[in-house]
Amino acid sequence: MLRLYNSLSREKEIFKPLRKGNVSIYVCGVTPYDTTHLGHAFTYVFFDVLIRYLAFSGYKVNYTQNVTDIDDDMFKKAREEKKNWKRLGDFWTKIFLSDMKSLNVLPPTHFIKATDSINKMIEIINALLKKGFAYKNKGNIYFEVSKFKRYGRLSKFSKKQMILLSKERGGDPNDPLKKNPLDFILWQKSKSGEPFWLFDSSSISLTAGAQGKGKGRPGWHIECSAIANKYLGDQIDIHGGGKDLIFPHHESEIAQSESYTGKSPFAKYFLHTAMVLCGGEKMSKSLGNLVMIRDLLLKYSPGVIRWTILSYHYRQPWEFEEKELKISEDYINKINEALKQKSKSSGFKIIGDRYLKDFICAMNDDIDTPKVLRVILRLSKRIQKEKNKSNIEGLQEVLQTIINTLGFNL
Repeated sequence: MLRLYNSLSREKEIFKPLRKGNVSIYVCGVTPYDTTHLGHAFTYVFFDVLIRYLAFSGYKVNYTQNVTDIDDDMFKKAREEKKNWKRLGDFWTKIFLSDMKSLNVLPPTHFIKATDSINKMIEIINALLKKGFAYKNKGNIYFEVSKFKRYGRLSKFSKKQMILLSKERGGDPNDPLKKNPLDFILWQKSKSGEPFWLFDSSSISLTAGAQGKGKGRPGWHIECSAIANKYLGDQIDIHGGGKDLIFPHHESEIAQSESYTGKSPFAKYFLHTAMVLCGGEKMSKSLGNLVMIRDLLLKYSPGVIRWTILSYHYRQPWEFEEKELKISEDYINKINEALKQKSKSSGFKIIGDRYLKDFICAMNDDIDTPKVLRVILRLSKRIQKEKNKSNIEGLQEVLQTIINTLGFNL
């Protein structure tokens, strides 16, 4: 049976979806103000493989991903480049989708912009206000963390740690309008030149306007709760993203979602991908140590990039070194040679059964892609050594099944 490492329990758990035969997955998407880097690809290629394997295992998957197209970083970048924030977001969203397509990442069932979900966010915020989980102060609306006793259950950080991380990751624990440093923004007043929505009437204006009464925009965390609820329901099976989203983003999502619906858990399993490093530091836009997918595609095939990514377990941090891409290139060539091996008659599927079992066993152990790649190499070698030509097609069929499930287009 499939076992996945759940960040909530810090254990590998047997996967049992909430609804038999159906799996709902929500993965946090990009903030589109720059191009796709290898850290992004590591996350989205992994979840692509997970979704393909769930489909291989007979599940019907509903996969939703958001785009944070309204955000402080978006506005900052737009000002720097003297561009309209919406056109900037649309441009980089298209680049991201193009990069994912190049890597043979399947599109989500629902790919939703934050700006297309404002009414749902307002609906949730109003409900939180009525239930006493949120409060207003001078045009801002905050979630009151003290009202949600399970805050911190996912991250397991102390209050001191949470305050420090909140400051590093876009929060403002020193905001004088807050009752508690950990209270987080649900709705904030728009600054001059920023887009705004009129909260009380739910009317929308995407035209930047002057600061005024009732003019505001949503906070970061509320968009994911709103989009997940609208497209997947009150409770979901798997929530994913990079490990750096555990706090405050996913922690806050849990608090506002469970407070809104009255149902727990918001997500049954939380899966988080590790960080990709470059020069000893986490790959990030702020540090400027990015390895862009577009640049890699100029030198290497999508299969080579995908192989390099999957040679690391999704929970294993790793340092990018270009020499690994050259090694991956050799492996891809060997697999292509095995697939081209000629045979005169149909093979016997039974000859490949042990390789298929090894593949399933590795995938069921928390999606162990490095082990699966070793199975692929063993199988490719076996095909090239096979003397009985009638067996080759059977082995090739198994090889094709495995590489298809891992998303290789060879």
